[in-house]
Amino acid sequence: MQRVRIQGLAAAGVTVAALSLAACSSSGSSSGSGASSSPSSGSSSAAAKLSGTVNASGSTFQTTFQQTAIQSFKSIQPGLTVNYGSGGSGKGRTDLASGVVNFAGSDSPIPASQTSLFKGKTVLYFPVVIGPITVSYNLSGVTNLKLDAPTIAKIFQAQITTWNDPAIKALNPGVTLPSTAITIARRSDSSGTTQNFSEFLVKGAPGVWKLGSSSTIAWPANSRGGSGNGGVDQIIKTTPGAIGYVDYADAKASNLVSASVKNSAGDYVAPSISAASAAAGQATVASDLTFSAIWAPGASSYPITYQSWDLVYEAQSSSTTAANLKGYLGYLLGAGQKLLPELNYAPLPSNIDGMAVAQLSKIGSAAPAPSSS
Repeated sequence: MQRVRIQGLAAAGVTVAALSLAACSSSGSSSGSGASSSPSSGSSSAAAKLSGTVNASGSTFQTTFQQTAIQSFKSIQPGLTVNYGSGGSGKGRTDLASGVVNFAGSDSPIPASQTSLFKGKTVLYFPVVIGPITVSYNLSGVTNLKLDAPTIAKIFQAQITTWNDPAIKALNPGVTLPSTAITIARRSDSSGTTQNFSEFLVKGAPGVWKLGSSSTIAWPANSRGGSGNGGVDQIIKTTPGAIGYVDYADAKASNLVSASVKNSAGDYVAPSISAASAAAGQATVASDLTFSAIWAPGASSYPITYQSWDLVYEAQSSSTTAANLKGYLGYLLGAGQKLLPELNYAPLPSNIDGMAVAQLSKIGSAAPAPSSS
């Protein structure tokens, strides 16, 4: 099986157009705070004018951010059209491998089972957004639930089937828990949210969680599947007794109630932008810019924090396509980062954002084929 070759950090400078678009880089801190920017922040009157179309698909976690960033970017680069279709991380990776899109949103790296699809082409990972995965539930009168990883694992394996189970009661003394049956809400599509949620259970509940970690899971037969984060949050919202995993931005938009989750330091932490940034600030970043903020150390780290990348081929079909991708990705890594907090996402820590900006210079057009003469 051919493996996808992943490049390390760029040593060279970034093209003028990308630099001008990414100049106001990220939040500058890992606190998750920061004022939103005007649409023109991070741009320059000297920036090269871009034209054409960039197509992308993938992560539903990125969808709201992408839609907002596309609108803002259009105001400074009206000649470039960017289209982003959600559908899940698995779909995005498949679309990129098939040549259907120019970049893919993915909440997890390319799994070994998919590397052959890319036919040895070099794929670059550009982290663009961080956020918590909530454990959201619908339980009338209960708003301050606490859960730990082993208990969450047993719930999602259908080993705990009612809300007044002794394991849940032990974590929530003084809380009146009803005998309501638990309905498991989970993703029906190939999902990076599923990949990262299950990775949390692998790390946080070793020996208890038996279903592994993947973008698709063999869930209990009585669970209910929803397409995208939006599909899962609708199941939770309309089903008394339901519990599911939903990204923070979607959970906030749907006014879902979320549990505080026990982290690796033994503290119960509610999902929030600041708790996600705290976790990401503890992550170890590989040379290909992959990293995991799940089960990160630190008393203030939310334990189910994950990250999402935009995956791009290093070699593009033309210099125009390469310039368009550099321009848009540069915007996401620059002014776009300041859009994130108001959308209930966490910006990248400044060190990771800087690595991603530096890597923009690696995107280029493929060398012409040698002459047959």
